[in-house]
Amino acid sequence: MQIMVNLLDRTVPSAVRAKAVKRLPSLDKVAILSHVRALSPGLPATDAQISEIRGGLNQARQRLETLNPSKYGSSRNHLDGAVTRLSPYIRHGVIQLTEVRDQALNIARGKDSEKFIQQLAWREYWQRLYKEFPDWIWQDVEDYKTGFSPSDYVDDLPEDIASGRTGIACIDGFIAELLSTGYIHNHARLYVAGYVCHWRRVKWQAGAKWFLSHLLDGDPASNNLSWQWVASTFSHKPYYFNLENVEKFSGENVDTSIANNMPLVGTYEALYERLFPNLGPKP
Repeated sequence: MQIMVNLLDRTVPSAVRAKAVKRLPSLDKVAILSHVRALSPGLPATDAQISEIRGGLNQARQRLETLNPSKYGSSRNHLDGAVTRLSPYIRHGVIQLTEVRDQALNIARGKDSEKFIQQLAWREYWQRLYKEFPDWIWQDVEDYKTGFSPSDYVDDLPEDIASGRTGIACIDGFIAELLSTGYIHNHARLYVAGYVCHWRRVKWQAGAKWFLSHLLDGDPASNNLSWQWVASTFSHKPYYFNLENVEKFSGENVDTSIANNMPLVGTYEALYERLFPNLGPKP
């Protein structure tokens, strides 16, 4: 559970702001958390984080003004790359996908905006699939391509993963960011999902549900179908990675030391045989 604090956003009608403020004894974090808990009695007691990401139209448009499609295209896979972090605002309808697209095309055209526009197109694609095939969101679209059957995967997310205590430094760091901010870079999401599905052999549905409970931009279509892509039930092969790849894209703020990340160490060929032993050598 994450909360975007936006009660003071002046784009919100004054009557709405006044009503919200009247319902809350104060705007301090403790009061906000208590108010949300009163509305959501099923939240676990350990879930007590309030994200520093602020909601509202003003914040969304400020981020939109800093959009750099060209730089996004060249650095988007790096955890410190020029990603927009507009997804929470798009997810909750604060700004429309067409507005983001038009802004990108006003700034850059052709190859300079191509990668960014493609990402917007992927988001639209997930939504259209969801509308056309709603059952795909929680059911396997295809069989696993891992050499395992669904019964080989556990149903529930292990507690050490949910709390970020796996003992793998980079994975625990990504989970800590997820739990405290309600947001992690898309590449970090792939790393965590790959670890959950293939290193720990947990059903993708458990991971997808967990992400949706924390991500401020959590959207069933893009989230769940991306988890299926990682798991291989919506792609022709499983997504996995090694420590070298994490180190390449993570920068200095992520612990990628060998000693603290041993389960991720190895060539892709070695990890393939370790994670998917029923498939034989990597083709």
